[in-house]
Amino acid sequence: MTTKLKATRFHIRRQVPVAPPPQPASERLPFDNQEDGFGAQSFLPDKPATATAMKVPRDTADTAAALAAIQAEGLTGKQLRGARRLAESHKLDAKSDVDAVRLLRLAGIEPFQRSSMLDIVRPNADAPPPPGAAAPPPPSRALTALPGDGVRLPQNVQPIRAPSTEQRAQVNQAAEILRMQQAIARRRRRKLALLAVRMFVFVLLPTIFAGWYYFKIATPLYATRSEFVIQKAGPAAAASVSGLFTGTAMATSQDSIAVQGYLQSRDAMLRLDKDTGFRAHFQNPAIDPLQRLAADASQESAYRAYKKYVKISYDPTEGLIKMEVLATDPETATKWAKQLIVYAEEQVDHLTQRLREDQMTNAADSYKAAEQQMIESQAKLLQLQEKFKVLSSEAEVGLMTAQMSQLENQITQERLSLAQMEANASPNQARMDPVKRRIATLEQQVELLRAKMTTGSVDGQSLARVQSELLVAQADVQTRQLILAGTLQSMETARAEANRQVRYLSLAVSPVPPDEAAYPRAFENTLVSMFILLGIYLMISMTAAILRDQVSA
Repeated sequence: MTTKLKATRFHIRRQVPVAPPPQPASERLPFDNQEDGFGAQSFLPDKPATATAMKVPRDTADTAAALAAIQAEGLTGKQLRGARRLAESHKLDAKSDVDAVRLLRLAGIEPFQRSSMLDIVRPNADAPPPPGAAAPPPPSRALTALPGDGVRLPQNVQPIRAPSTEQRAQVNQAAEILRMQQAIARRRRRKLALLAVRMFVFVLLPTIFAGWYYFKIATPLYATRSEFVIQKAGPAAAASVSGLFTGTAMATSQDSIAVQGYLQSRDAMLRLDKDTGFRAHFQNPAIDPLQRLAADASQESAYRAYKKYVKISYDPTEGLIKMEVLATDPETATKWAKQLIVYAEEQVDHLTQRLREDQMTNAADSYKAAEQQMIESQAKLLQLQEKFKVLSSEAEVGLMTAQMSQLENQITQERLSLAQMEANASPNQARMDPVKRRIATLEQQVELLRAKMTTGSVDGQSLARVQSELLVAQADVQTRQLILAGTLQSMETARAEANRQVRYLSLAVSPVPPDEAAYPRAFENTLVSMFILLGIYLMISMTAAILRDQVSA
């Protein structure tokens, strides 16, 4: 912010008085007197009496004292040079600039006076006063004439020491600068004082109150820290790519996040309050008012306190869940930490319980259905065997085939015997007839067996139909057996998969009762409070300054 310089302007041009125009005697007023006591003499600076040099009497006794007095006035070089030029214009023999000032003053000329000489010379005492005016006081200065000229100058008159226009301008400018510097210094001191007051009121005083609270009033809290990890049961060796992540933090990250969310939920707070009295612990009157819960505290207030005093975090890089529990005594903090770990284990078991139950239920149902169907097919096969009185169609067919084969062999032998007998020249008819009857009987037996296999057997059912029904029943039984074996294998696989889906909570750091209070951290909290208040004050101050600048612009 800059302040414009303010300085008074002076007219540095020499003012030349103008003589008034003559007036007729009839128009003059009684008190209108233009006589100044010097007649027609002129004292204008532009008409000095330079015809002849002024001769000023010198007094050698007072010369040294006058020069010393003039030097003590502190005149500038510019003023002294101007006095020297003025003395030369009046034909004064000056040996130095200081002597020029002395000679001019002895001659009645003030070298540093810019006004007209008429302002210095008093009116003539011999002039009659105007009518009705009081008599002027007797003059204190006499007018004498200098030798060599006809100009009368006042004698024994103390010269007016008026500074020049340049000196007054410099003095006024310096005074104005000094005044502005003093005003700026006063304004800075006032602003610094106001800043100190504001800093004390808005920053230092609240910081003192915060430090007093943390050091003297705040109730000490004991912290119990614990860490645990959720692991997944898996096979000894995994062939697939997904097996690379088995047992790592990536395999159980969702479960860890779910457990963290559950431990920070209202459900966990209500269970902890029901089991260990969380709300009653912080309603103790011994706790300071800022941390104590009201006697009629609502569930939301208790839940805010629970989130404040039970801090749970999850490290995704290591898969660890870190838990910090605060209480007014170390035993209570340890008890709460252990109870929360129990809740976490229950939640871990509950996460995969439904999946494991669904897998086992489906596998068991499939096995039971396959077993029932196999029993039904076995019963059907047994019913057919009892109905047809055939244990095995294949065995029955084999037996009948063997009988037919034996009968065919016997028929062949009998026919060969009969052919030998007929080959004789005189065959024995008595021996040939029994052979022929045996051949006919064997052929009938073969025909009967063939008819039994194709056309019909016991109860009017052919062996072919019985065999086909028995084969279908046996194939059904075999199929049901295969299905039952498959469902049994699926159930075992589901059981193994369910076992692999089990989550285990491994406790890495067990909760141990501390022997010293961890909170409040008085110095750190006080320092943080000061920085927060200072930041708020700076933001408000900058906002106010910006708004003030915008409004003024």
